Amino acid sequence: MKVRDLYPLITTPALAEARDFYVSHFGFQVAFEASWFVYLVGPGEDGTRGATLAFMHPDHPSNPPGPETFNGLGMILTIEVSDAASVFDRLKGSDAPIVHPLTDEKWGQRRFMTRDPAGILVDIVEQIEPAAGFWDQYMTQD
Repeated sequence: MKVRDLYPLITTPALAEARDFYVSHFGFQVAFEASWFVYLVGPGEDGTRGATLAFMHPDHPSNPPGPETFNGLGMILTIEVSDAASVFDRLKGSDAPIVHPLTDEKWGQRRFMTRDPAGILVDIVEQIEPAAGFWDQYMTQD
């Protein structure tokens, strides 16, 4: 079996707002849109397709069992970037709320968090060098 795609499908009445959030702040493009569904594709490297993400209105016509409207609890969507500080500077001057400030974490990430219109925490991370010895305490000993 070859998996062609894997993406979260978030149920929210804020379809247009969620679409616009990822298009304007992270360069996603609309690959498919209907009145009850939006499928987004992020920018990839060297012209390839990047990450994908979809939103569905709770009143969708296919009406499978569930899913309930997302309540914003228990999920973080992580977007890894090459320069978290520049994304932070761009977003702090926009309508995107900053819910965790730009921070260099001891485990080796520069990160900040925002929240999208569907209620999802969005963690923007850049991989950096961890603090010396930080991971030693978590490594298995043979």
